[in-house]
Amino acid sequence: MFSKTRVTENRPASPAPAGPAPEAAPATPERNPDASAPSTPRPRTAPSVMSPDLTVVGNIKTQGDIQVEGTVEGDIRAHQLTIGETATIKGEIVGDDVIVHGRVVGRVRGLKVRLTATARVEGDIIHKTIAIESGAHFEGSVQRQEDPLNNGGTKKLAPPAE
Repeated sequence: MFSKTRVTENRPASPAPAGPAPEAAPATPERNPDASAPSTPRPRTAPSVMSPDLTVVGNIKTQGDIQVEGTVEGDIRAHQLTIGETATIKGEIVGDDVIVHGRVVGRVRGLKVRLTATARVEGDIIHKTIAIESGAHFEGSVQRQEDPLNNGGTKKLAPPAE
Protein backbone atom coordinates (compact mmCIF):
# COMPACT_ATOMS: atom_id res chain seq x y z
CA MET A 1 0.00 0.00 0.00
CA PHE A 2 2.78 2.43 0.87
CA SER A 3 6.13 2.55 -0.82
CA LYS A 4 9.33 4.30 0.10
CA THR A 5 10.61 7.14 -1.94
CA ARG A 6 14.20 7.92 -2.70
CA VAL A 7 14.22 10.51 0.05
CA THR A 8 13.29 8.01 2.75
CA GLU A 9 15.24 4.99 1.50
CA ASN A 10 18.12 3.81 3.59
CA ARG A 11 21.33 4.58 1.78
CA PRO A 12 24.89 3.87 2.73
CA ALA A 13 26.33 6.80 4.67
CA SER A 14 28.54 9.00 2.55
CA PRO A 15 31.19 11.25 4.02
CA ALA A 16 30.09 14.87 4.50
CA PRO A 17 31.79 17.41 2.24
CA ALA A 18 34.65 19.35 3.80
CA GLY A 19 33.31 22.81 2.89
CA PRO A 20 29.92 24.32 2.16
CA ALA A 21 28.48 23.45 -1.20
CA PRO A 22 28.34 26.64 -3.30
CA GLU A 23 25.63 25.14 -5.53
CA ALA A 24 23.11 24.95 -2.64
CA ALA A 25 22.04 28.61 -2.72
CA PRO A 26 21.35 28.93 -6.48
CA ALA A 27 19.38 25.65 -6.52
CA THR A 28 16.30 27.25 -4.95
CA PRO A 29 15.49 29.68 -7.79
CA GLU A 30 16.08 26.98 -10.41
CA ARG A 31 13.54 24.67 -8.79
CA ASN A 32 10.79 27.30 -8.77
CA PRO A 33 11.35 29.86 -11.52
CA ASP A 34 7.81 31.27 -11.08
CA ALA A 35 8.27 32.05 -7.38
CA SER A 36 7.38 35.68 -8.04
CA ALA A 37 4.25 34.79 -10.06
CA PRO A 38 1.20 36.29 -8.31
CA SER A 39 -1.20 33.38 -8.82
CA THR A 40 0.58 30.05 -8.87
CA PRO A 41 -1.90 27.18 -8.50
CA ARG A 42 -1.26 25.31 -5.28
CA PRO A 43 -1.69 21.57 -4.91
CA ARG A 44 -4.86 20.39 -3.19
CA THR A 45 -4.34 19.25 0.36
CA ALA A 46 -6.55 17.68 3.00
CA PRO A 47 -8.74 20.15 4.90
CA SER A 48 -7.73 21.39 8.33
CA VAL A 49 -10.08 20.00 10.96
CA MET A 50 -11.07 21.66 14.24
CA SER A 51 -12.18 19.01 16.71
CA PRO A 52 -15.46 19.28 18.67
CA ASP A 53 -13.65 20.05 21.95
CA LEU A 54 -11.78 23.05 20.50
CA THR A 55 -12.99 26.62 21.08
CA VAL A 56 -11.43 29.52 19.17
CA VAL A 57 -12.01 33.15 20.10
CA GLY A 58 -10.80 35.21 17.15
CA ASN A 59 -10.80 35.17 13.38
CA ILE A 60 -9.63 32.31 11.18
CA LYS A 61 -8.36 32.88 7.64
CA THR A 62 -6.96 30.32 5.20
CA GLN A 63 -6.66 29.92 1.46
CA GLY A 64 -7.20 26.21 1.91
CA ASP A 65 -10.10 24.11 3.15
CA ILE A 66 -11.29 23.85 6.74
CA GLN A 67 -13.80 21.70 8.57
CA VAL A 68 -15.03 23.10 11.87
CA GLU A 69 -16.52 20.75 14.45
CA GLY A 70 -15.91 22.95 17.51
CA THR A 71 -16.88 26.48 18.53
CA VAL A 72 -15.63 29.69 16.92
CA GLU A 73 -16.40 33.17 18.20
CA GLY A 74 -15.14 35.21 15.27
CA ASP A 75 -15.11 35.34 11.50
CA ILE A 76 -13.92 32.48 9.27
CA ARG A 77 -12.66 32.84 5.70
CA ALA A 78 -11.61 29.80 3.65
CA HIS A 79 -11.76 28.29 0.17
CA GLN A 80 -14.05 25.41 1.14
CA LEU A 81 -15.64 25.77 4.55
CA THR A 82 -17.56 22.93 6.17
CA ILE A 83 -19.42 23.60 9.41
CA GLY A 84 -19.93 20.23 11.10
CA GLU A 85 -23.03 19.11 13.01
CA THR A 86 -21.33 19.71 16.37
CA ALA A 87 -20.04 23.18 15.41
CA THR A 88 -21.27 26.57 16.57
CA ILE A 89 -20.03 29.69 14.80
CA LYS A 90 -20.76 33.19 16.11
CA GLY A 91 -19.51 35.48 13.37
CA GLU A 92 -19.37 35.87 9.61
CA ILE A 93 -18.33 32.94 7.45
CA VAL A 94 -17.00 33.48 3.94
CA GLY A 95 -15.91 30.92 1.37
CA ASP A 96 -16.05 29.83 -2.23
CA ASP A 97 -17.92 26.69 -1.15
CA VAL A 98 -19.76 26.81 2.20
CA ILE A 99 -21.51 23.72 3.59
CA VAL A 100 -23.41 24.12 6.86
CA HIS A 101 -24.38 21.08 8.93
CA GLY A 102 -24.25 22.86 12.32
CA ARG A 103 -25.16 26.21 13.87
CA VAL A 104 -24.18 29.65 12.55
CA VAL A 105 -25.15 32.92 14.21
CA GLY A 106 -24.02 35.56 11.75
CA ARG A 107 -23.78 36.30 8.06
CA VAL A 108 -22.88 33.63 5.49
CA ARG A 109 -21.24 34.70 2.22
CA GLY A 110 -20.27 32.23 -0.48
CA LEU A 111 -20.25 31.45 -4.16
CA LYS A 112 -21.96 28.13 -3.36
CA VAL A 113 -23.86 27.88 -0.07
CA ARG A 114 -25.50 24.66 1.05
CA LEU A 115 -27.59 24.22 4.18
CA THR A 116 -28.13 20.57 5.03
CA ALA A 117 -31.09 19.17 6.97
CA THR A 118 -29.22 19.61 10.30
CA ALA A 119 -28.21 23.26 9.64
CA ARG A 120 -29.32 26.06 11.98
CA VAL A 121 -28.53 29.52 10.57
CA GLU A 122 -29.51 32.81 12.22
CA GLY A 123 -28.34 35.55 9.89
CA ASP A 124 -28.30 36.76 6.33
CA ILE A 125 -27.02 34.65 3.44
CA ILE A 126 -25.36 36.32 0.46
CA HIS A 127 -24.66 33.83 -2.33
CA LYS A 128 -24.25 33.16 -6.02
CA THR A 129 -25.95 29.75 -5.78
CA ILE A 130 -27.76 28.27 -2.79
CA ALA A 131 -29.26 24.93 -1.79
CA ILE A 132 -31.39 24.48 1.33
CA GLU A 133 -32.35 20.93 2.24
CA SER A 134 -35.67 20.06 3.81
CA GLY A 135 -35.35 20.27 7.60
CA ALA A 136 -32.81 23.09 7.68
CA HIS A 137 -33.65 25.93 10.06
CA PHE A 138 -32.96 29.41 8.68
CA GLU A 139 -33.87 32.83 10.09
CA GLY A 140 -32.71 35.78 8.05
CA SER A 141 -32.74 37.05 4.52
CA VAL A 142 -31.23 35.68 1.34
CA GLN A 143 -29.63 37.82 -1.32
CA ARG A 144 -28.12 36.69 -4.60
CA GLN A 145 -25.04 38.56 -5.82
CA GLU A 146 -22.80 37.88 -8.78
CA ASP A 147 -19.72 38.33 -6.53
CA PRO A 148 -20.74 37.63 -2.91
CA LEU A 149 -17.11 37.40 -1.76
CA ASN A 150 -16.46 41.06 -2.60
CA ASN A 151 -15.94 42.97 0.64
CA GLY A 152 -17.48 46.04 -0.98
CA GLY A 153 -20.84 44.24 -1.07
CA THR A 154 -23.76 45.11 1.12
CA LYS A 155 -22.74 45.32 4.76
CA LYS A 156 -26.29 44.91 6.06
CA LEU A 157 -29.44 44.21 4.16
CA ALA A 158 -32.20 46.79 4.29
CA PRO A 159 -34.92 46.18 6.87
CA PRO A 160 -38.32 45.16 5.49
CA ALA A 161 -40.60 48.03 4.51
CA GLU A 162 -43.38 48.68 7.00
